[in-house]
Order: sequence, then C-alpha cells, then structure tokens
Amino acid sequence: MNVALYVIELFGVAAFAISGALVAIEKKMDLFGVAILGFVTATGGGVLRDLILGITPPMTFRDPSFAIVALVTSLIMFIPWVRRIHGKAQKVRDWMLLVVDSLGLGTFAVVGMGYAIDAGYGDNVFLLIFVGVVTSIGGGIFRDIMAGNRPYVFVKHFYATAALIGCIVFVLMRLWAGEIVATIVGASVIFVLRILAAVFRWKLPVAHDPGDK
Repeated sequence: MNVALYVIELFGVAAFAISGALVAIEKKMDLFGVAILGFVTATGGGVLRDLILGITPPMTFRDPSFAIVALVTSLIMFIPWVRRIHGKAQKVRDWMLLVVDSLGLGTFAVVGMGYAIDAGYGDNVFLLIFVGVVTSIGGGIFRDIMAGNRPYVFVKHFYATAALIGCIVFVLMRLWAGEIVATIVGASVIFVLRILAAVFRWKLPVAHDPGDK
C-alpha cells in the first residue's frame, strides 16, 4: 500500500470517528453505541470503496489499525471531561462536528481516488470521481441512518456537491501538477467549500410541495 495514502487515510478515519462519536453522544447513546457509530462512520466509506474496486476483503478487515484508530478515537470522545469540553455549548459542538466532518470528507475523497489509481484505474476519470465521492460520503450516510437522522448529504449545505467539486479539481490538478499537489488541493477545496457553505448558508434548491407557498 502507498505509505502516504495509508497515513492520510488514518487521519481521515480519526476525523470521521470523532464525527460519528459526537452524533452518538448528542443522541445520548451508551459507550457501545458511541464506539460503533464512530467505527461505522470512519470505515463505512472505505468499505464501499474497496467493494467497488474489487478489493476483498476490504482493507478495514485486513488491517486492524483502521478499526483501532476509529474505536480508540470514539472512546476518547466518550471520556467525561472530553464530553464536558465539547458539550458546554451547542454552537461549539456544531462547529466541532462541521470541522471534523469536513476534514474527513476532503481526506476520504482524495484517498478514494488514490486507491482507484493504485488499482490501475488512473485513466478512468468517471470511476475516479465516483469512487472519491462514494468514499467521502458513505460513512456519513451510514452514521445518519443509524442515528435516526435524514442523511446529512441530502439536506445540509454543500456536502456531496463539495466532494464532487473537489474530486473534479483533483483530476484536473493531477494532469497539470501531479498527484501530490492534486491531493492537497482537492482535499483543501472540499474543506473550504464546506466551511464557506456553513458560514454563508449556501444550499442547493430544495424540493417543495407544489401547493406550498
């Protein structure tokens, strides 16, 4: 496995584990629930990615470090004094969730495309972008469904849209500046778009009942 890709993915796993744990804590789940929701959020996108690319069993089940990082990170978030820090104000928790979720989104998008390139699909632009988007949003969808929420990806700001734009930027930058620069720029674009969308309340058009005024 590409060492740089491995390190970046571990970072994304930790970020998404925090995201899942925060949602679980907000839903007042017990220790097991926090651990499982953090684990699923952190690894769900990677499992989907590997199944699409034909990597079986998925890396999550072949390398225990992903599960260990996800579970340990989730359990740290459950420690009482840690919960007191991020639980003092709803606004603080919301921003913390936004930041770590955006970091995970950007990281997993470029990691997903990196795996597709390593698997020999570097010339298949559609597959690269598709795998990048699925890898980045998969864990969040699993998290929201398990927490009983409408998936964040369908209702909040630019989420999948930010991932899609970042993946397209990655593909273009890879042609002009190489994979390392593309990875940094692609992930950064996704993170910045997510933060700006939250600050300026950017949203895509929402479907309304024709009878609504």
